Amino acid sequence: MMTSKERWLAVLHREKPDRIPMDYWATPEATEKLLRHTGCDCFETMADKLHIDYLVNVEPVYVGPPVANDADTFGCRFVEMDYGHGIYRECVYHPLAQYDSVEAIERSYSWPSPDWYDYRTIPQQIAGKEDHAVRGGGSEPFLIYCRLRGLEQAYMDLAMQPEMVGYCLDKLFDLAYENTRRIYEQIPGRVTFSYIAEDLGSQTSLLFSPETIRTVFFPRMKRMMDLAHEAGVYVFTHSDGSIREIIPDLIALGIDLLNPIQWRCKGMERQALKRDFGEQVIFHGGVDNQVTLAFGTPDDVRREVQDNIDILGQNGGYILAPCHNIQEISPPENIVALYEAGYTYGQSS
Repeated sequence: MMTSKERWLAVLHREKPDRIPMDYWATPEATEKLLRHTGCDCFETMADKLHIDYLVNVEPVYVGPPVANDADTFGCRFVEMDYGHGIYRECVYHPLAQYDSVEAIERSYSWPSPDWYDYRTIPQQIAGKEDHAVRGGGSEPFLIYCRLRGLEQAYMDLAMQPEMVGYCLDKLFDLAYENTRRIYEQIPGRVTFSYIAEDLGSQTSLLFSPETIRTVFFPRMKRMMDLAHEAGVYVFTHSDGSIREIIPDLIALGIDLLNPIQWRCKGMERQALKRDFGEQVIFHGGVDNQVTLAFGTPDDVRREVQDNIDILGQNGGYILAPCHNIQEISPPENIVALYEAGYTYGQSS
């Protein structure tokens, strides 16, 4: 049998693995519920039981100026909101909301520094986990910009204050670039993937105009992708929603894996994606967590897993996973059905 790492690499190399690799994304509440259901005392035991090919995530340790428990290193402040089926930290203070120019930000705001982090522990984070692929580094700066400015203001800035957006994104990308470079430096040749992402789609369309995406986001993302490829690292790109229109652009930028394949969104039909892009990019995800995992039956889940393997996994190029974080509302029986079906059917495909 292959190790989890060998399984991932076989798919990336367009070779046939012993079975389709299976990844795991879930909220803490969903994971705790699944642990109780499976009778496992830790995630690793449960992953082995369900044949999950999980990634090992590496990151530096923060050693910089003290940060309040309800804040982050950017000065954003958060409250925990209980939505009934999960608790999320929601940003309630946006430290750049008060500024109306780049000059005002430069005068009054201090950006975090990569020197605030200790990277020396990273080799220990993968010790004893050589059988698993490693994810480290990457970027998702517009998400941070939305917290810094406030969601509505951040979107208006793209049209009304593009110079502020560009200035802040450059600062955020510079930080992500140096963070990623230092991670690679600590474990050369050991990082398998870097997560280079931005959420660009809604359920029915792009969140931004194609021109904005191609001029504001893509050139900066390309710099991160080039860094990854120069280090022999694969680019794992996440974007929710209906993004069919810009998938050719993402492939031209250099992405290696596309996640999460929300096939219920407009234009994201699996057959067409596989037909048009299956030779150019690896698909990751595809098991719907908005309808099937949350409200379907175990048999519904099994059928969807089989459909995904038949469609997205035809002739290789597919890693089975939920299409985003599994929520606590999803019955654990459905989650078990996902991985049992993937393990059984994925061996014959």
